[in-house]
Formats: sequence, C-alpha cells, structure tokens
Amino acid sequence: MLDQKDAQSIDAAKLYYNSGFSQAEVAHHLGVSRPTVSKLLSHASARGFVTISIADPREQSDELVGQLRQRFALADVRVTTTPPGGSPLADLGSAGAALLEELIEDGTSVGLSWGETMSAVASHLRRQPREGVEIVQLKGGHSHTERSTKDFYTLQAFSHAFNAEAHLLPLPGIFDSAEAKQWVERDRHIGQILHKGASVSVAVFTVGSAEQESLAFNLGYLTAAEKQQIEDKAVGDVCSRFFDARGEVACPAVDARTVGISLADLATRPTRVLVAGGASKARAIWVALRKGLATHLVTDQATARKLVDWASEASHKC
Repeated sequence: MLDQKDAQSIDAAKLYYNSGFSQAEVAHHLGVSRPTVSKLLSHASARGFVTISIADPREQSDELVGQLRQRFALADVRVTTTPPGGSPLADLGSAGAALLEELIEDGTSVGLSWGETMSAVASHLRRQPREGVEIVQLKGGHSHTERSTKDFYTLQAFSHAFNAEAHLLPLPGIFDSAEAKQWVERDRHIGQILHKGASVSVAVFTVGSAEQESLAFNLGYLTAAEKQQIEDKAVGDVCSRFFDARGEVACPAVDARTVGISLADLATRPTRVLVAGGASKARAIWVALRKGLATHLVTDQATARKLVDWASEASHKC
C-alpha cells in the first residue's frame, strides 16, 4: 500500500530520471524545497521504486572471457572492471544479477548459497515478471556468533525480484555432531527442502577461502583444532563443503556434520552460476572450475587473468 510520501517520491523520480529535470526543476513542479527532492529520490531508491542498471560491454566481450570459456568449458563468463575508488564486490553483484535476470525464466527452480557476495548479487536484482519460480536455500545459514550470513536477506531479495516462492533452511551450516545432523535431516519438512535443493535447475553460489578471516570460520561452527586442520588441508569451500587442491573433501569429519547440498549433487545441476572474485579466493575458484562445479562464471579482471595464466601453465605441464 502506497502512502503519500511513496507517491510523491515516485513523481519526483519520474521527473528527475525520465524527464531529465534538475532537482531544482523537480522542486518547482512539485512545490517543495530542493533538499526535500533529494530526500524523496533517496526514499524512492530505498523502497525499490528506482533501479539503476549499467551495461558494461567489457564484461562479455573482453578477450579474457573467451579464454575462460574455452579453458574451463563454460557456457558464459562475465568479467568485471572496477574503476579507481569503486567497489569490486558491488560490481560482482551487479554483473551476477544481470546474468541471473537472463537465466531465470518462468518455472525455474533456483538454489542459493549465502555470504557477502551472494548478498551483493541480491541487492542488485531488479523486479522481473516471472511466474512459478522457486527459490531454495542450498545450505543452513544460522550463525552462532554476531557475524551474519545474510541468508534470510538474500533469499528474501531473490524471492521479491522473481515473484518466487521461498524455501528457507532454518539450520546452522555445520552441526556440532553428525548424529544431530542426521536426526534433523529425518524431519519431513527439512528433508523436502534438502531434496528440492539437490534438484534445482539453477544453482547460484560463491566460494570461500580457507583462512581464519573467512566467514565460515567465524560463525561458531568449528573448533580451533578444526579450523587449523581445514586451513592446513583446504583451499576453500563451496556451500560450506571444504575441499583440497584436488577438489576432494578436505575434512571428512566436518563434512559429515555439514547441512546442505553436496559437491557431488551440485555438479549435477544443469546450470551452476559461480560468482566470486578477489585474491584470497582465486585458488578456490581455480579448483572449483577444474572440478567442473560451474557452468557460468562471474569474476573480476585480476582474478580472471590469474585463472587464465594458471590454466596456461597447467596445459604446458601436460
């Protein structure tokens, strides 16, 4: 239900963005002050009445795109370029959202992981006229600490954008024991959500780095000894499944306590969109691509160059 401020903010946005009026001209037409126009435009943006999309042709036409598609047998690649002072995470989110708006059609079942990158993607989604879309959380996201996984926000934003039914997995990502996890998974409702997650047609996920600063290390799931073991053996994680340099499970005891889609089930999904970038995640992205976990990739330019260089080095060794 729109209130008077909502309606006035929409009028201001139409005059400013569609008609090309200055804020002073908008103020004159609406009979308000210029500072009020600025506040109305901010309100329109916060309420989702205004969305701004920037089409950067470099994301799809860069030479790196072709090299990555060929070397990792990817269906599509988007490589972001961030200007000085810009936000690499925001650019990844924007490019990821643009790709998903192309991929998600009526009747699509979409599986989501969580984290800062996924939240950035969610925040850049625009409303799409879709029907019959389902959004399923691929792994538990409840945190035992003050650090947030932003799982609920991500699920809610995707559902809002695609007019979709949402299926939340209200559990921690990693249980204290394998027995507790097994008991919970016997619940009919939880079992149905896990089955839906393992059967989605489009899986959207990121990777995490296996280091003390990573989000997965700071949610209260792991003991100090387990963190050290993972740091020693793993290069990263996908959906809280930690893997080593060969793409194999790095810590079976922790994996047995992890709730959500397995790497094996993820690899069978028809469309698998990996959105990730940054130096700390480069090695994990490399292993995930070599393991065949992704069909689509969104990453930044510096990471893309590393991936191409490593792929070239690997091919020369063969």
